[in-house]
Amino acid sequence: MKLNRLVILLFAAALIFGCSNNKDKEMLKEKIAQFAETEIKYDESLLDENQKIVVQKLYDASKIIDELFLEQAYSKNPEIKAELEKSKDEYDKLALEYFTIMFGPFDRLDHNKAFYGDYEKPKGANFYPEDMTKEEFESFIKDNPDLEKDFTSEFTVIRREDGKLKAIPYSEFYKDRLTKISALLIEASEYADNPTLKDYLVKRAKAFETNDYYESDIAWMDLKDHRIEVVIGPYEVYEDEMFNYKAAFETFLTLVDPVETEKLGKFASYLTDIEKNLPIPEKHKNYNRGSESPIVVVQEVFGAGDNKAGVQTLAFNLPNDERVRKVKGSKKVMIKNLHEAKFEKLLKPIAEKILVEDQLPYVTFESFFNHTLMHEMSHGVGPGFITIDGKETEVKKELKETYSTIEELKADILGMYNNIFMIEKGVFSKEVEKEIWVTFLAGTFRSVRFGISEAHGGGNAILYNYILEKGGYEFNSQTKKVSVNYDKIYDALKDLASEVLMIQAEGSYEGAKEMIAKYRVQSPSMKTIIEELSDLPVDIKPVYQIEK
Repeated sequence: MKLNRLVILLFAAALIFGCSNNKDKEMLKEKIAQFAETEIKYDESLLDENQKIVVQKLYDASKIIDELFLEQAYSKNPEIKAELEKSKDEYDKLALEYFTIMFGPFDRLDHNKAFYGDYEKPKGANFYPEDMTKEEFESFIKDNPDLEKDFTSEFTVIRREDGKLKAIPYSEFYKDRLTKISALLIEASEYADNPTLKDYLVKRAKAFETNDYYESDIAWMDLKDHRIEVVIGPYEVYEDEMFNYKAAFETFLTLVDPVETEKLGKFASYLTDIEKNLPIPEKHKNYNRGSESPIVVVQEVFGAGDNKAGVQTLAFNLPNDERVRKVKGSKKVMIKNLHEAKFEKLLKPIAEKILVEDQLPYVTFESFFNHTLMHEMSHGVGPGFITIDGKETEVKKELKETYSTIEELKADILGMYNNIFMIEKGVFSKEVEKEIWVTFLAGTFRSVRFGISEAHGGGNAILYNYILEKGGYEFNSQTKKVSVNYDKIYDALKDLASEVLMIQAEGSYEGAKEMIAKYRVQSPSMKTIIEELSDLPVDIKPVYQIEK
């Protein structure tokens, strides 16, 4: 009897385990299906033979950038990846596929909840000791003010040695791999016929060794008459959710689209007018940034590191160094082939499900593309360097971990606000105003599906909930459709723009926290709409032509 009972118990346990394992497999399949596999093509005929070699060298360097970012995201990532790659288990193969999309065992669409294992992602990723608290870091800075610059630098990791915190430059901490990248950049420079690209590659190679990226950022801003548009290095600080101090490694390897770039060049001449038009007191406007604001439209060849983790980046506005922006301004780079893919596979299907029927015709690719353009331009306006209690500082230093969300919110607000301003300046016709409003509303639900704890999705959640509260958006609970109230939308947006810009101008950490706490929530209508979209992909999974 006991043996039979044991057999029955073992059989039951196996049955339960098998059901659980099957359920987990289905869960992973559903997660993977959130990303629509999409081939990312580029026009190889734009390149001559030397340029093809440059692109290949940069691709090889970018594969190392993937490795670096994987380590930055979580200390255990390399060993987890190795474990999954060795496994022949079907579940582990699925986990590896999603791990590759997410750059780790944490679901970036679900508040970094672990989908594999029982890991917990530290707020500071792998930039700080995992047992370090914010209070410990801030207390250390207070007791050692002479070390503040090194500790808050974008290009140092913090480690504990002999029980004491220490800042280690990236050039030292990641030396082996950065040395390999530097060598590849030098090799690429030898085939670069364009003198400005050659200069950038040589200076960026040196920057990886010296930990000083200023000169190479200037060289990147000075690229001219070039076909290959590449950014490679540590830039965005989103991965550091503890302070938004530490920069993650990434690559954008792209080719300039000369026809489309020429079309958009006219926008750069309006940068000073855009600054003048900001809805804040004159004393807070920033006319000290460089007046250069080149706009480049590109085709992506390959993306690596931070920009490829989870949701794919549509455009970027760099460099982030306020010293460079003060001298040179910033460059806006629009990735057209990714825009086209996302508009067709994501935005149009979302709009068809959630918008009232009579507003559907106002969802256009041109407005989608132009919003991203103005979003990136808007990163380059407004407060940057500020003075608090007589001390020169920066907005990002004062807003700490709230900075990324508030900055992305600002850029989305001003993306619409400044496109309406372009109508006033005669750049756009009055007829596109409804397209600006409606296309962004549909796009909001493309972004919040990435997760509202992420900077872009969080910024969109704040914007949606604020404007809904002010009547600029309306939700019909019977039809589960959302619409723009054309009479109220502009005033609501202008009020929000003023509030957010003043939070930045005053370096108000508390003000930023209050706005995030109140509006970065999944409100009832947002929750309903997101549920209506559950059968649609959330983003694309790029399959790069260069890797085929």
